Amino acid sequence: MGPLLISTIFVLCYILFGALPRYRHWVGLAGAALVLVLGLFGLGITFEAAFLGALSGSGVQAAGPAVNWNVMGIFIGTLVVAELFMRSGMPAHLADLIIRRAPSTRMALLAICAMTSLISAFVENVAAVLIIAPVALALTERLKIRPVPFFVALAISSNLQGCATLIGDPPSMLLGAAGKMTFNDFIWMHGRPSIFFAVQLGAVASFLVLVALFWRHRQPVEPEAIPPVKSKVPSYLMVALIVALALSSFFDPGFGGLAGIICVVFGVIALAWDVIFHRTDAVKFVRELDWPTTAFLLAVFILVGALRAQGILEQLAQWIQGVTGGNLFVTFLMLIGIAMVVSAFVDNVPFLIAMIPVTMELNAGFGYDLGNPKAYLLLFGLLIGASLGGNISPIGAAANIVAMGLMQKRGYKPTFWEFVRIGLPFTLLAIGAGAVFVWFVWQ
Repeated sequence: MGPLLISTIFVLCYILFGALPRYRHWVGLAGAALVLVLGLFGLGITFEAAFLGALSGSGVQAAGPAVNWNVMGIFIGTLVVAELFMRSGMPAHLADLIIRRAPSTRMALLAICAMTSLISAFVENVAAVLIIAPVALALTERLKIRPVPFFVALAISSNLQGCATLIGDPPSMLLGAAGKMTFNDFIWMHGRPSIFFAVQLGAVASFLVLVALFWRHRQPVEPEAIPPVKSKVPSYLMVALIVALALSSFFDPGFGGLAGIICVVFGVIALAWDVIFHRTDAVKFVRELDWPTTAFLLAVFILVGALRAQGILEQLAQWIQGVTGGNLFVTFLMLIGIAMVVSAFVDNVPFLIAMIPVTMELNAGFGYDLGNPKAYLLLFGLLIGASLGGNISPIGAAANIVAMGLMQKRGYKPTFWEFVRIGLPFTLLAIGAGAVFVWFVWQ
């Protein structure tokens, strides 16, 4: 009774996540509340198992709480620093400097996409798009070109680098927590290049799509006044946060919680600085942060915790093993394919939270624990497919929805297929190149 009931609740929530993206946090919270209530009767997950890591609803001892507080700390702390970095005007200033130095429109458009991609390796993807959007609109209006293809390129560029670093996007934070990966492990681990380099290879391959997209725009760019930077302090704080996370790898190699604490401390310092020197209303600032996504992330942790407590994820892992016949290469390709297709239409966060334990079970079936480098082959494949698959459609990632929403507000009517014509080849090249790298380096 329990597994069937919890599976039904999760699938229903998943469908509503896609159908009602603006209300996904309310859907998630309602689902989480329901499985917690069912946990009182041994059918869902108990409050203690969800938040403290005690016995689950089925009486199974959990390895830790369903809610990963380290990931929540990283997300919230980074959110504050990134918000101040965005408000400082530094990203827009750098983008305009790039435009002034570009020899042609084509190079300016490509350079702005590259910059958006770089920013999103350290800042949440939606924030990266919003940072560059005013500059992008001004550039397209100045050149009298239709901005929709450019905004599609910005959205998929921001999604590309989100999984390159620990703090780039929630999926990479989730994988880091599950794989006990530090900030440095995303770059180099077990004596070999890690996921960062797989993403860069995918970026080089997929960039060819953008080169072809902007090839005909060869007119020169007329320089304009560069917007002033309000303060450089948020930029210094962002760099210091990255350095601190890199150094934390030496003190907390098991990703036990230090990264989350560091991010929260930096968030508090950043907010205190803004309140003291800019007289910012702290209450208003905190209210304007992305709490819906925070609540959504918290709720999905609980929903997936209920699936795990009822043994559903282990059954799914056994089914995949049966389908693939225990072949590592086939399992690797199947994980990437499923992740890419699902993430093209539904938010990748709940999918990844659900699939990481399944992937760990698959690793156990092959005899790989986290001390074995081969354990990261399937984890990296899952991350690449889930993170980059969202680039296929305009509803596959929050950054895509935001970018297309900005176009609609400006009076343009981007179509589903207009996005897919750019996003699909971009995604296939990025995932293909990244997957080849991961297979040959980590298998």
